[in-house]
Amino acid sequence: MTEPRLDHADSTNDRPGAHGSVTRWVVRELSGTAMAGLILFVVSRRWDWTAAWALVGIYAATFLAQAVVLIPRSPELLAERSARLRPGTKSWDRKLLPFYGISTLALLVVAGLDLRLGWSHPLPASVQYLGLGLALLGNGLVTWAMAANAFFAFSVRIQKERGQKVATTGPYRVVRHPGYVGAILFTLGITFLLGSIWALLPAAAAVLLLVVRTALEDLALKKELPGYVEYSGKTRFRLVPGVW
Repeated sequence: MTEPRLDHADSTNDRPGAHGSVTRWVVRELSGTAMAGLILFVVSRRWDWTAAWALVGIYAATFLAQAVVLIPRSPELLAERSARLRPGTKSWDRKLLPFYGISTLALLVVAGLDLRLGWSHPLPASVQYLGLGLALLGNGLVTWAMAANAFFAFSVRIQKERGQKVATTGPYRVVRHPGYVGAILFTLGITFLLGSIWALLPAAAAVLLLVVRTALEDLALKKELPGYVEYSGKTRFRLVPGVW
């Protein structure tokens, strides 16, 4: 499943054992995709749920795209992402991550129950297609940010042992946290795709947590990552150009 990531860097050198960790990343991503599909189908008791199959397809396509782009380009990034929490992870992030995980899990469960129990009227097909587009756009932006940032970690920490640098290319020219922009678009997109009004509640919680995490990470980077203050002066906005 797509999750929020730490942003910021340009390049890195391979460490011994980095390539071996790619296997763990592959297993984790495929397991997350299978789990998301299982939750949707088991909770809804429907194997013919087209929107759920579309979501599984998005997860699978995102995994393939990231594998093709990142395995040859930045295996050390995948080694970093193969573990959930690394030493040095900010204490506030250790508290936020479980709540984010619960909210994204709740989104899938609520959407499945909504379909099964008929809590709300199905959304129009046009809205579901819009959700599909937003989800694809969001995950595409996350993948682009990962390709531009060799330090796109799962948890928020300053990677001093890897010589972390500020990312200034690709989507980082537009906003300072493009990975979070992609995660927000994806979260809202899959909610509309699954056609559940009630799923907007956990989706809103997930988006709020991402915004809070963006603000806290931005402060940490300004304090601890050399060059980030100068970068923030040039790239002024965190998430939305002209707004914030």
